[in-house]
Amino acid sequence: MTIRTIVVDDEKLAIQGLQLRLEAFPDVEVIGTCANGREAIRAIKTEKPDLVFLDIQMPGFDGFSVVKGVMEIEPPLFVFVTAYQEHAIRAFEANAVNYLMKPVDEAKLADTIERVRQRLSEKRSAEEAEKLKDVLAEVSPESLEEMGAGEDEVSARFEKMINIKDRGQIFRVDVDTIEHIEAAGDYMCIYTGDNSLILRETMKDLERRLDPRNFQRVHRSTIVNLDLVRQVRPHTNGECFLVLDSGAEVKVSRSYRDVVARFVH
Repeated sequence: MTIRTIVVDDEKLAIQGLQLRLEAFPDVEVIGTCANGREAIRAIKTEKPDLVFLDIQMPGFDGFSVVKGVMEIEPPLFVFVTAYQEHAIRAFEANAVNYLMKPVDEAKLADTIERVRQRLSEKRSAEEAEKLKDVLAEVSPESLEEMGAGEDEVSARFEKMINIKDRGQIFRVDVDTIEHIEAAGDYMCIYTGDNSLILRETMKDLERRLDPRNFQRVHRSTIVNLDLVRQVRPHTNGECFLVLDSGAEVKVSRSYRDVVARFVH
């Protein structure tokens, strides 16, 4: 898989330096460079790259203006490259894959390229699945029905209701109403929109009972129901907060940031 890439910066030396570092990645092909925001918008619309390394502070159209300028098409993945740390939160609000400080650190660049590979792989897999379903719908509708039945079988393996003994009572909790779960030793704190209950069970055992398409770990001690996330709020140091249906906020640690990609891609 070749990652077709455009590099945008108003400093020629910065473009050359990044191009040199990108040579270490055989699957990254730099198909163009741009010296300002207007050039970048034209090139992105014309070339339709997979990835754009984008300087933030440029004369005229800055990096954020470039992102806004290509929203009418299916935008590429963006990595912001800048000398100014204070733009980090806005970068993640603009759904950037990552935010790199100048001069670009080689290890952080390698981590960024790996994230890009994963995001593109997920996107292409989803596109291929949709194409396959379209073809099956035309040539073999019965096969499509069988695929749907298979998904139902997967769902059936996971709990729909959980019995929780708490305060001398047994509560029947609909799994879909659980917003998030926090670990406290061998106990789990189960939070719904209007209640909290204590379950004596390990995080690992509880994870096996929940459908991973809906429930994902976002911290070593926290699981979140992705269907009940209403907002992603970037924070510092690559962390962010998920705002849930009830208004509760849950921190996503850096180790689990890929979960957030579900909301920004």
